[in-house]
Parts: sequence; C-alpha cells; structure tokens
Amino acid sequence: MTLRNFRYVALVEATTFLLLLVASVIKNTGGSEIGVKVLGPIHGLLFIAYVVMALNLRESAGWTGKQTVWILIGAVLPFGGYVVDWWLARREQAQAA
Repeated sequence: MTLRNFRYVALVEATTFLLLLVASVIKNTGGSEIGVKVLGPIHGLLFIAYVVMALNLRESAGWTGKQTVWILIGAVLPFGGYVVDWWLARREQAQAA
C-alpha cells in the first residue's frame, strides 16, 4: 500500500461521492433511482478503502494525530478527497525539495 495509491483512492472516492449526491438529487426530483443503486455500493466500498488505507498509512507517512483526523474528515465532506490529494501532493513536493 503506497501513498500514491491512497491519493488515487481519495480522488475516486471524492468523485463517486459527488456523483452519488447528483444522483440523489435527480432521484428526489422524480428521476431514476438507478444512479443511486449503482453508485451507492461503489462509493461505499471506496469509502471503506479510503479509511482503511488512511489508518494503515498514518505511521509510515508520518502524519500526526491531528493530520490523520483531518484526512479522515476529508472522506465525509464533498470535495474532501480532492483537498486531501492536493495537501498530500504539496507535502510530497516540499519533502522532495
């Protein structure tokens, strides 16, 4: 398990979360339920993968407890995974310099 893989999961998890929100709005305005039925389980699995990967990477990535909490909060906020990816990319660049 690598930080790069976690960043990919964070981006895909955030994207499926946003798509699920859109599908929910469509469903609630009289549209089809198919989007929610398809995206719900996909997003659920990605959410679980995100949390498990974050907790497993915490020590090797050198995250503090506070940073880990913010990373986990990123899984439940719309656009949170994008912010986490952005932060990790900036952190990686700073460490490389």
